[in-house]
Amino acid sequence: MNENRKHSRRRFLARSAGFVAAGTLASTCIPAVHAAGSDRLKIALVGCGNRGTGAVAQALKTEGPVVLWAMADLFPERIENCLNALQKGLEKNYDRDPTDPLTNRIDVPPERRFVGFDAYRHAIDSEVDVVLLTTFPHFRPEHYEYAVEKGKHVFMEKPVAVDAPGVRRLLKANETAKRKRLKVGVGLQRHHHGLYQETITRLHDGAIGKPVYLRCYWNGPTGSALGPREPGMTEMEYQARNRYFFTWLCGDHIVEQHVHNIDVCNWIMQDHPVEAQGMGGRQWRNGREHGEIFDHHAVEFTYADGTKMFSYCRQTPNCWNSIAEFVTGTKGNAELGQARCRIESDGDTWEARWVKANPYQVEHDVLFKAVREDLDHNEAEYGALSTMTAIMGRMATYSGKRILWEDAIASETALVPDRYAWDGTPPVLPDENGVYPSAIPGVTKPY
Repeated sequence: MNENRKHSRRRFLARSAGFVAAGTLASTCIPAVHAAGSDRLKIALVGCGNRGTGAVAQALKTEGPVVLWAMADLFPERIENCLNALQKGLEKNYDRDPTDPLTNRIDVPPERRFVGFDAYRHAIDSEVDVVLLTTFPHFRPEHYEYAVEKGKHVFMEKPVAVDAPGVRRLLKANETAKRKRLKVGVGLQRHHHGLYQETITRLHDGAIGKPVYLRCYWNGPTGSALGPREPGMTEMEYQARNRYFFTWLCGDHIVEQHVHNIDVCNWIMQDHPVEAQGMGGRQWRNGREHGEIFDHHAVEFTYADGTKMFSYCRQTPNCWNSIAEFVTGTKGNAELGQARCRIESDGDTWEARWVKANPYQVEHDVLFKAVREDLDHNEAEYGALSTMTAIMGRMATYSGKRILWEDAIASETALVPDRYAWDGTPPVLPDENGVYPSAIPGVTKPY
């Protein structure tokens, strides 16, 4: 590893440790809940939507005896829909290969199907070994903290938080996870994609020299609009059923989705940015049916060594689309994508195309192998790093201000409701016309 990169990584770890040290007691190593070499692994699925269904199908396809043992969701129909899909077999989707019926790996009687805001606790308490956390990202820090407290191995989807207090809470819990030797996977699956692994290894070995600047894009599908407000539905339920359009639940698409590309740039740099400034807004997605999130963000990030990373994400129809990352170095250029990666340097070109192994499956294969063999495996730290980078970018686009990492990570602004109940009050409410307030650069405070 390049010496400057080593020092950058140490800087991040030192800063992270400073934020999580308070309240963390030193302890001796606590053995993981599942001893290496044990037989059947029991899974709890917390969050039974589309991504949760795909994740648990992949977990159930890992090598060795495994069973879905408990399920939790805010809504009972999502549990039933997930079970039906698993028992029927899943069709090919962006995140998964076709799956045969998995009935023989499911044992979830009604008494282990839990519904509501505290359902995650009951599922985690159901004598399971591994917990899959695939709910809205707002809940990730709390759910991860509880799973770690109970000594469970964890797979959690990206992003791992929606605000700085959530990132700090998760990092603190992760210190306990490391002491307990719990195995932790994060759904930034490009880390398990053969093309990305090979290409970034070459970049770290100096294939294009020192990076000068990076570009990353998630300009793509526009998504849908808010669903209908059914009679008797509370505001809390309405927002929960339309989570993608509310920053407190999903983080906005720069955090919820574009975190993948930002994470790749941090992986290449082996560091996080120290500064961000940018712009964003609502040009197409600007009606009351579109909640509060932006439809585009553009951010200039700066790393400690001065390297720039230009980040773009847009959800607007009839526009140029790209989901990829690019690096310009002192000796050449690199292009990274899920279907092709390419390096040009000193007149030579190296190129690799799609590999057969599905990274969404591989990330579970790696995690469950680590559980069975008691191998070191904890991805929470870089998941938190990349999530916080995306949050810092959102702070910049929402406020229009220059944001420094130390101010962003120290922010006390927590995106939370007054309480977790269907009659609770979310942190954002519509006006008398049903229009939700959205951020205004130059007016909205960054922290």
